[in-house]
Amino acid sequence: MAIQKILIVDDEMIIRSFLTETLKRRNYEIKAAENGKKAIEILEKENFDLVITDMKMPKKNGLEVLRFVKENQPQALVIIMTAYGSIENAVDAMKRGAFHYLIKPFSPENIETVIDKANEHKRLMRENDLLRSEMYDQEIIAHSLSMKKILKQLPKIAESTASVFICGESGTGKEVIAQAIHSLSQRCKRPFIRVNCAAIPESLIESEFFGYEKGAFTGANNRKEGRFEVANGGTLLLDEITEIPLSLQPKLLRAIQEQEFERVGATKPVKVNIRFISTSNRDIKEAIAKKIFREDLFYRLNVMPVFLPPLRERKEDILPLAQHFLEKFCKDNHKPLKKLSAAAEDRLLYYPWPGNVRELANIIERTVVLDFAEIIDPEHIYLDSSFNADKKEDMHSLLGLSLDEVEKKMIIATLKKEKNNRKKTAQTLGITMRTLRNKLKLYFGEKDKQDSFI
Repeated sequence: MAIQKILIVDDEMIIRSFLTETLKRRNYEIKAAENGKKAIEILEKENFDLVITDMKMPKKNGLEVLRFVKENQPQALVIIMTAYGSIENAVDAMKRGAFHYLIKPFSPENIETVIDKANEHKRLMRENDLLRSEMYDQEIIAHSLSMKKILKQLPKIAESTASVFICGESGTGKEVIAQAIHSLSQRCKRPFIRVNCAAIPESLIESEFFGYEKGAFTGANNRKEGRFEVANGGTLLLDEITEIPLSLQPKLLRAIQEQEFERVGATKPVKVNIRFISTSNRDIKEAIAKKIFREDLFYRLNVMPVFLPPLRERKEDILPLAQHFLEKFCKDNHKPLKKLSAAAEDRLLYYPWPGNVRELANIIERTVVLDFAEIIDPEHIYLDSSFNADKKEDMHSLLGLSLDEVEKKMIIATLKKEKNNRKKTAQTLGITMRTLRNKLKLYFGEKDKQDSFI
């Protein structure tokens, strides 16, 4: 993206006016600050593509402005202005991440030349982003229309700073998508910090998020930075966000809204600049209705929603994923590449994959590790016995049926196995009770709740 918005920082009004007039003639949007402190106040509220700052100023110098920009707006470039006799300061600034420097006095042509170089740098960075995008198109297996649509959206989602909420069943690849968004973003060189909200005890979750001061509680012998502080300038993945205790959600909401928080035991807030990505395998509307998750927190996190469909609903991805995992685990385990027989492929295609992509990966890895023959046949693939292809309803008999007909047969088979227990049937199939009720109504019409469908 070309440079559009520029912040000029200099304590000399004549320099600010000169730069403002010069750059406005080239249709840039310009803001100016008379010292480093004022510049940082502006940067806390607005994003810029380029910052042109003097080195020596009262109330925070150019290096302090540079440091703030690198930590909080890493996508912005910084040009340092300095006097001829202080060129060593400009060299120091370049080592700290400044894009270029200008020696005072300089002409309009000088500044325009440097900005042209900055625009070229931005263009090259954008090309690198596109190359990373192509790389992720290859890494994330997507042959189904639903997954192709998601991958097409990822570069645009990554460009923004908006919070992302990724929903989907366990094992669908939510963390992989989150990592891709970070890697495609301008924060890619900054930290990507993951917090498994379901794995942290309720008594520790606040200090894990926000850190604590020395002496805040018994055992707090030193100050500790929390995940929010470690993720500053980068991306924070709140994995299984709906498992956060309700009591902590108001503080989390404030920290996300204000981009600041207090460590446990502290009185002064800590400012951060973080991109938030959240994931959940719950029915979020149900969680809100049951008052275990705040609606206002959900809307703050759900600016850019992404829904990952379960593997059984994108069957076009099953065999390409299986081949990908087969190559990966053969290489990892130093074994010759194996192949799936046609019958083995059929078995994979007509299994409902309650554990989604994670289950497929585990099954392929197990098959490779047990070192079966070069050609993998159905008997080499361990699947849930309730869906065994050797039962009376052989999976080969499903060939030629529509996906709706296959799904209907699978629901009937699972209901039979679970003795018509709908809750267990939904759990086995990896769907919600609501989804199961809707499918029963779709396939069997209106029936009494106690009726058997088997």
